[in-house]
Amino acid sequence: MDAGLFTKMLSDKSVTDLKKLKYKYPQADLAEFVSLLKGSFYHALPLKDFDGGQMVYLESVAQVRLSAARVLLTPQDSSQPYGIKAMEEEIVSTLSIEQIDTSRDSVRKILSGYAPANESEKRIYAMKKGLEFIVDPAHQISEENLHQLYEMTIGALLPEEDRLPPGNLYRNDSVYVVGDKVEHTGLNWKKLPEYMGALIEFANMDGDMNDLLKAALLHFDLAYLHPYFDGNGRMARLLHLWYLVQRGYSSALFVPLSGFIERSRKGYYDAYTLIEQNARISGVLDVTPFLVYFIENVYHKLSNALPAASTTEYFQAALASGSVTEKEKDLWQFVLSAYGGGEFSTKQLERDFGSAAYATIRSFVLKFEGMGLLRRTKYGNRVKYSVK
Repeated sequence: MDAGLFTKMLSDKSVTDLKKLKYKYPQADLAEFVSLLKGSFYHALPLKDFDGGQMVYLESVAQVRLSAARVLLTPQDSSQPYGIKAMEEEIVSTLSIEQIDTSRDSVRKILSGYAPANESEKRIYAMKKGLEFIVDPAHQISEENLHQLYEMTIGALLPEEDRLPPGNLYRNDSVYVVGDKVEHTGLNWKKLPEYMGALIEFANMDGDMNDLLKAALLHFDLAYLHPYFDGNGRMARLLHLWYLVQRGYSSALFVPLSGFIERSRKGYYDAYTLIEQNARISGVLDVTPFLVYFIENVYHKLSNALPAASTTEYFQAALASGSVTEKEKDLWQFVLSAYGGGEFSTKQLERDFGSAAYATIRSFVLKFEGMGLLRRTKYGNRVKYSVK
């Protein structure tokens, strides 16, 4: 193949959709293009498709900006390893993606420490426990811990017919993803111990793959294998976060990963479909479409999800100089955790914080606005604040 034509096809915006390429270029050119990708350009992965072939991806196409990793690596000024607001969004969104009815008020109630009062709130409480489980550094990714996480967050709440048999880490029968038609069939259940063992081994393997891309790949593979009768999507998203936490991305649980997915849900599911569609044309399971989905819809949108690095640095400098009191430090940490990038009023902060007089709250807000750490926005006679 002419080098110019190959370069043109590789840089085509439809390069992750072979069906579209098929309509743009002659069949012979597409076949030669795919052959060249297989020979020299695909990066092989230590994970297999259902027929035993190696999964691959196009490293030149799946490029994540360093700024995305920097955002997730920047420690937050919080006494907790997760943000309450981010946890609220994560739970609401991950359940919504699976079309499980819940209410934001119920999520806030459970996160405030109330006991669940119904089945919906039991699911919320289970997801809360799961998020707390993955943030604990004692819980490394292993098959046993993955099973514990599954039972904690999903398995114990399922009807009897959808639960794993006693002693089984994974399902013991076939499972299908059904829309208007059967869209995906999970891996033959007899192969699950082998394939899931390889997935866990890959999660703990050192290598040269970008951590953010590897997290997305673990997410894809768990959902692709579909090791459970129900809850595979929720487990894939938990595994994604778990891997980032385990690799030291301290702000991973201050960002509602599932919130970004929910807002681009069609692209999320289309990426799974596209991978299998491409495989029917090329004979190779190329996961690039899923990685590109995460790069464009999640990772490259993170910069606005957390306070600017300069805000964090300025607060730390003020704290070190002694110009921030312990109460103000507690209030700042609470604001970051409880509201994230959202807005709040002084009255709301007084009510939610619960252990400071209004005069203290008002003084804190005005001082931190003057320091450039909080932003004021007027809505008629009302004023709201947010972290810069």
